[in-house]
Amino acid sequence: MLKPKLFSIIKHRDVELNKSQIINDVIAGIIVAIIALPLSVALGIASGVTPEKGLITAIIAGFFISFLGGSRVQIGGPTGAFVIILYGIVSKYGGQGLTVATIMAGIFMIFFGFMRLGSVIKYIPYPITTGFTSGIAVVLFSTQVKDLLGLSIKEVPSEFFDKWQAYFSNLSTIDITTMVVGLVSLLIIVISPKINKTIPGSLIALVVATLAVKVLHLPVDTIGSRFGEISSSITFINLEDFHINISIVKELIRPAITIAFLASVESLLSAVVADGMIGKKHNSNMELIAQGVANIASALFGGIPATGAIARTAANVKSGGRTPIAGIVHALMLLVIMLVFMPFAKFIPMTTLSAILVIVSYNMSEWRSFKGLLKSTKSDIAVLMVTFLFTILFDLVIAIEIAMVIAMFLFVKRMSESTQIENSSQYYKDNFEESEDEDEYSILAQKDNLHEHLGSKILLYEINGPLFFGAANTFIDIMNEIKSDSNIIIFKMKNVPNMDATAFNVLKTIDKKCKEKHILILYSEVNEQPMKLMINTGFVSKIGEDCFFESTERAIKTANEIINCKVSL
Repeated sequence: MLKPKLFSIIKHRDVELNKSQIINDVIAGIIVAIIALPLSVALGIASGVTPEKGLITAIIAGFFISFLGGSRVQIGGPTGAFVIILYGIVSKYGGQGLTVATIMAGIFMIFFGFMRLGSVIKYIPYPITTGFTSGIAVVLFSTQVKDLLGLSIKEVPSEFFDKWQAYFSNLSTIDITTMVVGLVSLLIIVISPKINKTIPGSLIALVVATLAVKVLHLPVDTIGSRFGEISSSITFINLEDFHINISIVKELIRPAITIAFLASVESLLSAVVADGMIGKKHNSNMELIAQGVANIASALFGGIPATGAIARTAANVKSGGRTPIAGIVHALMLLVIMLVFMPFAKFIPMTTLSAILVIVSYNMSEWRSFKGLLKSTKSDIAVLMVTFLFTILFDLVIAIEIAMVIAMFLFVKRMSESTQIENSSQYYKDNFEESEDEDEYSILAQKDNLHEHLGSKILLYEINGPLFFGAANTFIDIMNEIKSDSNIIIFKMKNVPNMDATAFNVLKTIDKKCKEKHILILYSEVNEQPMKLMINTGFVSKIGEDCFFESTERAIKTANEIINCKVSL
């Protein structure tokens, strides 16, 4: 059922929605807002837009994600995963292009939710999500070197290796003051949690560095020196100013789908992590719809794409947040901060914001998970490395597309290898000649000598695993094993859960060739899906229902009777 989690909690008078919990949610919301403040500003700048755009996103999108979302504790806003994609869109199409792409992405996400695709997106292979997340982290880090060290580079190349070549070529232009402020900011962010876990290290670094630069009049590049005065108002965009034609909209479809896909994956991963922390379950489809609405609303007020933020969501849970009220308070608190303190944002050093994003990059890298996957199977390592390297060297879209294709091919290969077709004739014969069990087959074997022709005139093949296009060649190899004096083949299909059209076509080919050689095929213990396919296509009526048996023993008995009848004739 598509109903926002907040509405469900209120309607059913959830036991957690009491005065004490509401107070805890308000406190958690304030704490998360303080954490989100420097991150939102830094991510806005890194995305190629002005600082307030990041805050607007956290306020507008953060509100709708909590108000309409399918998770109790999800905190939404701008995240590091989007930075590289958004910067590319802004560089090529400008701010208006980003607005259109964000609205389109929101529409796609709403479509995903209504089409119940929330559960499907969860099946993206883990090596792919780890690969592109780690790749984005490396690329994000590489974009912050110039501001962190104060390098004098007019135009930083967009390509990864060209960017680093430019950095190394301009190492002599490092601004010592800027570098010291940046490194001190890094140290504060890293060390402060060990001393005080209440106030976020990024906020402490922001305040300390800003005061130091202002009071000591340090010659360091700031938000004000780069962007001028920062707006503290939130206004609806003026649609009359838009000059986007159809051709540009068509070009923006691909990046919009990328934003929608990435936002969907990241938000649902965050929701899953949150579920594990609070012992509850989110509604993935409602979450996608809320994310879509939030992105459209963010764009209409001049913001950038947003998604569920794992770190901020975890902080919300650890601070006592248990209902969407915390996320709503977080958004309202950021609004107050923006209206009151935004004029002072112009004094924030750019190198401090770079230090914050360096830490974001490190946290995004998931290096422990990356390292663990390198000990996994060769196929998983291949998918991981392709995604990681292609994200760095090309872009996220190409990386995901190629990695998904490789993952699917490797999956098909593994599945085809798991499907085994074995000649069990001799096993059945030896097993029941020596068996002392008084089961149905043993009794029949002793009475009617059922094992007499097994392995010679009667061949029994046991198929284990799904019959699909990847296993078709294995299936057709049976023809090479059939002896010239064989009269009957029995296919035991007890362990075949399903069969696709390709494998079924191979089965019909085998049946046709066996008829040409005057060999009869019998089928035993066929499961529901393969049987339904053979009935619907008319295969069963064509070869006769008497060729299908509920037990392999009865199929062997019938085959033996047919052989004995031919011999007597």
